[in-house]
Amino acid sequence: MGLEKQKLTEGKDLIKYFCQPCAPTKTNGGRTRNLPSHAPDKWEQFKRYNARDVETEMGIQKRLAKFPVPESVWDEYHIDQEINDRGVRLDMELVRQAIAMDTRSRKELTAAMKRLTDLDNPNSVAQMKQWLADNGLETESLDKKAVAELLKTAPPELAEVLSLRQQLAKSSVKKYQAMENTVCSDGRARGMFQFYGANRSGRWAGRHIQLQNLPQNHLPDLAEARALVRMGDFDSVAMLYEDVPDTLSQLIRTAFIPKEGTLFYVADFSAIEARVIAWFAGETWRQEVFESGGDIYCASASQMFKVPVEKHGVNGHLRQKGKIAELALGYGGSVGALRAMGALDMGLTEAELPPLVSAWRQSNPKIVEFWWAVDRAVTEAVRNKTTTKDYGLTFSCRSGMLFITLPSGRNLAYVKPKIGTNQFGGSCITYEGVGGTKKWERIDSYGPKFVENIVQATARDILCYAMKTLRCCSIVMHIHDELVIEADPKVSLDAICDQMGRTPPWAKGLKLRADGYVTSFYKKD
Repeated sequence: MGLEKQKLTEGKDLIKYFCQPCAPTKTNGGRTRNLPSHAPDKWEQFKRYNARDVETEMGIQKRLAKFPVPESVWDEYHIDQEINDRGVRLDMELVRQAIAMDTRSRKELTAAMKRLTDLDNPNSVAQMKQWLADNGLETESLDKKAVAELLKTAPPELAEVLSLRQQLAKSSVKKYQAMENTVCSDGRARGMFQFYGANRSGRWAGRHIQLQNLPQNHLPDLAEARALVRMGDFDSVAMLYEDVPDTLSQLIRTAFIPKEGTLFYVADFSAIEARVIAWFAGETWRQEVFESGGDIYCASASQMFKVPVEKHGVNGHLRQKGKIAELALGYGGSVGALRAMGALDMGLTEAELPPLVSAWRQSNPKIVEFWWAVDRAVTEAVRNKTTTKDYGLTFSCRSGMLFITLPSGRNLAYVKPKIGTNQFGGSCITYEGVGGTKKWERIDSYGPKFVENIVQATARDILCYAMKTLRCCSIVMHIHDELVIEADPKVSLDAICDQMGRTPPWAKGLKLRADGYVTSFYKKD
């Protein structure tokens, strides 16, 4: 922010010295805490650091005073704090047994790998790559994707080792350990949602147990597997499910349980981003699909290939192409985005990718038009320091900031925007922010990327509106576009879904739908 008084860099060491317990040694007289009397010079330094901290915070407050936080956002923050303080109950018996089971599983898998390879440390990437090479299988990487690829062609004896490595690579136990570290004395985990955690869209970020990236569950007998783990019956789990780490991974969600006498009501928005972008762009055929309750992947494939497509029916094989196109191409993505989304793993060939991109864009001309209209509006606002309005959005540049005002009234803010040059030599908008390196840097952007921010931010505002309409309910978790409510079994699921699916007054014409289920433990239905 270019403040005159910057924070003092020595603060981290001083905090560690005075605010954390220290190891007792002969030199420090066996103490476990450093007091001011133990280092008067450092204490004076620490006081100066703290005073400077306050001055810096005051400087930040003064700079930001011209951009007050709207009351509606404060209201969202208060709801967020209520959810964080309420917390969610954890099944600590399941957690403890899962950790014990994972420890035993890892021990047995490592022993099996040592027996098969004669390696000192079969978990070592370098040692394992060398062993595979010595046995006729060269590989540059041993990451999840590379191992899965190697398993397709590896001879049986090598495939067995690779399979064991794949099981060992599962980091399911980390989530269970995070639960142990986070749980409070009353058996509930709290403080798991960071308000406005995503810089560009304002979506939440996960903290502690990190709910935003929980593994999915596909076990048909989830409750039975859960019961076996909870009883600590390792042998039955190993016999019935073979891959113990994978089973534990699939059970992570089920560690979240409602309090006694209640159930979880889980409700989420159906295809929220696809609905929002269609609404913004005015892509009528998509809106009609949503209004009629149709399958957007089938409809997209039908629009792209000009034939009827039905799930598990006529031309059903094309639905997969419609799905991958929908997931990868909505924000300006091309062949690279399809590859990154796993198009080749899903059976598509390299030659099919460019025609797929063309077919999707030709089927969605208004969305493509929306990308470049946003690009022009942002460029004009930055270049001429003017305010422009289009698609229900306002683009303005003032006080060294680019603002995009959403239909909800909330602003997306981009610091120190200017016209720059992209990697292809063309002009683009650049601004300062936390980039891919996790450091403050100048970031390139263009129309489709701004559209992604706008759509995801609007989806976030719709979720906030749902939270406000359901604030009388006990919301305990929210994951992406999903709410988890702890409620009496007599409560109506339909009533919750109807309430959640209400369109905000600022989004007239947007078709929303929320679907849900009731469960005695959290899971992906």
